[in-house]
Amino acid sequence: MTAPAPTASRFGHARQVADAVLFEGYVLYPYRASAAKNRMRWQFGVLVPPAWGPAGGEPSAQHTELVMEPRGDAELAVELRFLHARRRTVEEARGDGSFTPVPELRLPDRVLVPWDEGTEETVRMAVPVADLEAGVVELPFARPAAEEAEPVTDADGRQAGRLVRRAERLDGVLRLRAEQLDLPYRALKLTATVDNTSDWEPPPGAGREAALARSLVAAHLLLGLSAGSFLSPTDPPEWARAVVADCTNRHTWPVLAGDGGRADVVLSSPIILEDHPRIAPESAGAMYDATEIDEILALRTAALTDEEKREARGTDPRAAAVIDLADTMPPEVLDRLHGAVRAFREATSPAAPPPGVPEPQPPGAAARPDTPWWDPAGDPAAPAPERVVVAGVPVGPGSRVVLRPGLRRTDAQDLFLLGSTALVEAVLHDVDGAVHLAVTVDGDPGADVRRAQGRFLYFQPDEVTPLEDA
Repeated sequence: MTAPAPTASRFGHARQVADAVLFEGYVLYPYRASAAKNRMRWQFGVLVPPAWGPAGGEPSAQHTELVMEPRGDAELAVELRFLHARRRTVEEARGDGSFTPVPELRLPDRVLVPWDEGTEETVRMAVPVADLEAGVVELPFARPAAEEAEPVTDADGRQAGRLVRRAERLDGVLRLRAEQLDLPYRALKLTATVDNTSDWEPPPGAGREAALARSLVAAHLLLGLSAGSFLSPTDPPEWARAVVADCTNRHTWPVLAGDGGRADVVLSSPIILEDHPRIAPESAGAMYDATEIDEILALRTAALTDEEKREARGTDPRAAAVIDLADTMPPEVLDRLHGAVRAFREATSPAAPPPGVPEPQPPGAAARPDTPWWDPAGDPAAPAPERVVVAGVPVGPGSRVVLRPGLRRTDAQDLFLLGSTALVEAVLHDVDGAVHLAVTVDGDPGADVRRAQGRFLYFQPDEVTPLEDA
């Protein structure tokens, strides 16, 4: 094992997305500790001490597998990143020089309250790929217990109290190994595991807060090759599709994240992403509540009362930065958040086929009428057909099918339905002439509600297989 290689410098682009993963849900609008949704902290990528896992139902390890094609004497650079929770208490100064814990400390510009802060931690290593083929490479790491006090002064410069931060000891290990695959080209299956190895035993009555202080929070990996590339876990080349499908990833989701579409960097995170994710260039800054829209957050944050903003500023320095960002955002920056066009496509076919030659259609697509249904000149008395032929079998309302969602165009959540049986509720046609099957999954307890509301799951004809008993 060596010092981090120059490959680590390639993590710059991926680290922007990794930072969003690291602080996903760190503090939620309205950015106050007293808000109900800020009382349940740390939802993503939490690796708890092994003794707490069975009681709390949360994992103590992450497991990543992917296929890589290293070249020559390639070296693998790895960054494990996570947050280490620190419990912050608020103490008020007394006349005799002592301090006493209080639920809040009111200052002119902010209201300080107890809160769990997150300290960024990074574990780095770089190892030749040849060493990984020889056996498992381990890197144990530890973060010691610590306590520090920060004085708090009032408007006159007198010490009004202090903030006491306490961190518990945390132990873990990062393990890497690689094995040669039987493929036409040289390729290795890389396995990377992150384990929380803290020996803490929860005392009687201990809650999740006690375990979180000894957990790796928002844990994720950045992996980079100095020479070579990784194969996409969701869209691999045909010659490697079978071995990629055999890769097992537990509590993490690896995606390609190299700059400019390169495949030499992977981000393995607890949040489902697509290959080559990126931060929207219009975003003016981190708002930590990334499941919402920046424009809405900025407007709602700016509308908070002065008292609410004081409490938010006292909750966390990152929350204070969000308040300041919303208060000082120029109108032209806010306008940029209103919307952006990423790409253009033609709404109609660029060229009509020669006379007498039918327009080619994708598999399973219905023939496109001369006059689309949305045109007033269309014939409302000619509805779209209610059945479509799939594998030689007419499929329509009442048919039963097996779901086989395509990896390239489906939502990641649909992959959980691979192999499930379903009932076709309707055959629908969109404005481009493509056919979609509206289905309800067998055994779904909410199927009746879906029918009543018309909220179905949708698959294309080549993503289903008719059941013979249909």
